[in-house]
Amino acid sequence: MSKCFIFDIDGTLIDSNKEHALAWQRAFASKGKEFSLKQIWPHIGKGSDQFLPNFLSKGELQKIGEELSQAHGEIFKREYLPRLRPFPKVRELFKAIRNADGRIALASSSNQKEVEVYETIAQISDLIEKSTTSDDAEKTKPAPDIFNAAMRQLGNPNKSAVLVIGDSPHDATAARTAGLRIIGVLSGGFSEADLKSHGCISVFQDPADLLAHINVLLKR
Repeated sequence: MSKCFIFDIDGTLIDSNKEHALAWQRAFASKGKEFSLKQIWPHIGKGSDQFLPNFLSKGELQKIGEELSQAHGEIFKREYLPRLRPFPKVRELFKAIRNADGRIALASSSNQKEVEVYETIAQISDLIEKSTTSDDAEKTKPAPDIFNAAMRQLGNPNKSAVLVIGDSPHDATAARTAGLRIIGVLSGGFSEADLKSHGCISVFQDPADLLAHINVLLKR
């Protein structure tokens, strides 16, 4: 039975969480709303459908929710996306998994176009079997929809052969709800305690640390 790995992207493979937070802060400011990065940070990793209700009333969501989501996307794409870089050893990690006959899928709350850019930035397009995004889900993380979609695209493998890799409590909640085991990484800026309390079975520093322990991961 081949081992299947389902990877989150933002904060897990690409160093982008701070940039998403800054883009949200600027999007809010464009609508006359001021929120600190400290207020925004705990919700990074959610798609806009799950993110915005933490900051807007129902009436505000109906009135300006879509505009805010679009503003965030435009600011992020224009100001921050061109400067993003992968964490060290991402391609090497993926090659090690594939060399061990492992399968790889991506599962992100970002949209398909952003994910395609991320694949290019990390130079992993040729190593990925499947990719699911917010376009494939009714709700984004922490709902399980994106991980469920990844499982379907992988042909619904036995869950005992699947490991999710993510950086946020929202990844952990989504994976746990989908009945999947998840390994956390600290590269996204969330604490080990926070990741474990939301369901991560173990926590590593970053992709380079995962690569250093690849034999352990392949046996989990």
